[in-house]
Amino acid sequence: MMTLEHAASLALAMMDLTSLNDDDNDERIAALCRRTETPQGSPAAVCIYPAFIATADRELRDMGLRNTDLRDRVRIATVTNFPDGCVNAERAARETRAAVAAGADEVDVVYPYKALIGGDAEAGRALVTACRAACGERLLKVILETGELQEPALIRQAADIALEAGADFLKTSTGKVKVNATLEAAEILLTAIRDSGREVGFKAAGGIRTTEDARAYLELAARIMGEAWLTPAHFRFGASGLLDALLATLAGGEAKPATSGY
Repeated sequence: MMTLEHAASLALAMMDLTSLNDDDNDERIAALCRRTETPQGSPAAVCIYPAFIATADRELRDMGLRNTDLRDRVRIATVTNFPDGCVNAERAARETRAAVAAGADEVDVVYPYKALIGGDAEAGRALVTACRAACGERLLKVILETGELQEPALIRQAADIALEAGADFLKTSTGKVKVNATLEAAEILLTAIRDSGREVGFKAAGGIRTTEDARAYLELAARIMGEAWLTPAHFRFGASGLLDALLATLAGGEAKPATSGY
């Protein structure tokens, strides 16, 4: 079994430190960015609403954590078609283009999961294809909302469609529904990625609040994809409260898990 300290070190480097609250403002996002500078290193990215991309960019640059070298900075991720996952591919692509133009390095777009539940597989294919084109060279993460799809066959179908349409990452959840990331859904997505033979990553999001939670996902990914796959280029956690738990583990203490948040 992976030690908690090792899991915490890996997970911290793989975090998309997230704030996607209805009452977010510039001050809260600036504070979120300041949290990325820790004694144990920085998360991979901050994940915020598009309205705050400029705020995050300015704050991270002032901290020296954002420069022209994409390999050596905290990235900015944002969300589109969020959280409803509507079927309007043109709208989703327009939002994605705007996010890229505003400076986002990564875009997490919501798959039209309700359409797939209703039997329409082509809506998802069209939307991901359009957003893939809108992203250009930027990273496209596709949120499948696995807790709403529920059925393993539907989750796998959505994963396969997103992979075929050009997703760079498969992400479990928006964090806005009753059931978010689960190990069962994660296994389906990781297996789909492995079977595709493509260099595609995985993001677990929503409800991951303790180092023990993170370790379970890391061990699952290592079993399916191999330990060498556990890098920020392939694996992310979308979370907010998780950071304090990881830092407490690395400091040799314990943190109470967050009771709310992403």
